[in-house]
This record gives sequence, C-alpha cells and structure tokens, in this order.
Amino acid sequence: MDPTDDDLDKAFMALADPARRQIIVRLSRGPATVNDLAQPFDISKQAVSKHIQVLEHAGLVTRTRDAQRRPVYLNPQRLEALTAWIDQYRLVHESQFRSLDEVLKSQSAARGKH
Repeated sequence: MDPTDDDLDKAFMALADPARRQIIVRLSRGPATVNDLAQPFDISKQAVSKHIQVLEHAGLVTRTRDAQRRPVYLNPQRLEALTAWIDQYRLVHESQFRSLDEVLKSQSAARGKH
C-alpha cells in the first residue's frame, strides 16, 4: 500500500527527532517496554512515552498489552512503505546518473582519439 502524503508527513516528522530515531533503532532489535526504551536517555519516562506516541501516531510502532506490560513493537511494513517511496525517486536519479556517465565516457573517448 502506497503511503499518502499525510502518512509521509507524519512519518518523516516523527523521524526528524534524534530520540525517536534512536527508539526505532532499539526496536529494530526487538520489542521493548517504555522502561527499556527510556534507559539510554537523559529524559523522563513520560517524555519517552510522548516520543512513542508520536511514532505510534505515524504508524511506525505499535503497542500491545501483556498483563501489566505494554511492549512497543516496530512496524516494519510502514518502514518498508517509506523505503519503497524513497527508492522510486532514488532509482530514477541513479538511471539519470548512469546515462550521464555514459555520455561523459563517450565524450572522453572521443577526445582521446583526436
């Protein structure tokens, strides 16, 4: 499913914050609780919870309830959708650069013959 402009805005705004990017990195190794996620930061657990809420609103993470625990999980499908969106433009530019490389090589070869 292609992300909408609103989905992209939410995701990129969420990822603009370094703390939220670090949370994503930590969750890439597996689910974690707010306590686990707060450990490396010099901010309150409440602040970490707010970061998680932003990530959740952007669809980048999900939470479940396991008795008293509320583990946070990375949503890989959303990250894959963002990557796919980025790749479609990266591939276009790579193709253009390859074409430019071919033109420059042919011009260089032509100069070498003269």
